[in-house]
Amino acid sequence: MTVAARREATWAQAERIVRLSEAHEVLPRLMPDKKDLTGLRRFHEKSAAVYRRVADLDRGHHHEALYWADREDRLARGLDGH
Repeated sequence: MTVAARREATWAQAERIVRLSEAHEVLPRLMPDKKDLTGLRRFHEKSAAVYRRVADLDRGHHHEALYWADREDRLARGLDGH
């Protein structure tokens, strides 16, 4: 994915996500460079929050969204302290 493609998505847009499919489409475009460990940790923390909200809104995908929230939380914790 190019840098230009990543810029098409914003965290403001992510805050309006209500379906799991939207989360899977938008969140990857917000991921920072893998060398930016602090940015990656923040990305995973914010993504987890988006997935938790989606779990409440997209009830047909409640458990799957919770899985993704937990996964993002684990990834963020794995980056603590770099």
